[in-house]
Amino acid sequence: MRKTLISGLAGVAIFVFSAAAWAAPYDEVLNRWQKTQKFSDAGETIAITVTYYSSEYIEALVQSEAEKNLWTADELEMHKYQLLKTLRLDDTIPVKFQFEVMGPTLHLAPFGQQVWIWIGKKRYDPVDFDPRFNFGVTEKIDGMVYFPRFDEKTGKDLLEGVGSVKVVVSGGISMAVKPVNVDFIWDVGNDDPSRLYGGQAGSRLEMDRLIKRLANLNREKEECEQRLGELNSEISTVEARMKELQQQ
Repeated sequence: MRKTLISGLAGVAIFVFSAAAWAAPYDEVLNRWQKTQKFSDAGETIAITVTYYSSEYIEALVQSEAEKNLWTADELEMHKYQLLKTLRLDDTIPVKFQFEVMGPTLHLAPFGQQVWIWIGKKRYDPVDFDPRFNFGVTEKIDGMVYFPRFDEKTGKDLLEGVGSVKVVVSGGISMAVKPVNVDFIWDVGNDDPSRLYGGQAGSRLEMDRLIKRLANLNREKEECEQRLGELNSEISTVEARMKELQQQ
């Protein structure tokens, strides 16, 4: 009986050690893309955590959740599909912000002017963000912020050929932080978001994009057909009037 108990405990210990060993690489990756800075002054403390959703981070996040929840391959692909859809990687650079406050209420509005990203030598403001950031923060809040991925004029991928990005939070959000801005820098030179689009999740996302593109094309086609109809009608009117004039 005692030997059986010892064997069982040993088995549990081995399982726990094995799970911890597998978790370590994921935690290492997740921590690499998540950075925290803390500031305190005059009874006010604020902790700012920013997470850059690189392809490496997303893969580690999905795999880590799959192991924790013992997902099947189909469940993993479904989770990955939902996550990628939420992150809007096809047209934005997603970054997660968390603000933790100990002290007076933190006011972040207008939030769109309080955070930005430097890509190369150019600064870009958010194109969208969690609207809750515009309300006062008394304890903790986190949410997604989306920065542009493509140049408005040329359509070029802003991250192409870029070695690093810098996400900035304005020092004006708090007396504990002021007057300096808060910088979070990541090396993104080897990041390749396209590798996330393999498997079922990638196929579903591509189908979503194609359906959306097809809807846009059909709308443009209808507008062109309507315009063509108007032009044909005007041509007929002009030709008819020309014939009338010739018969006079």
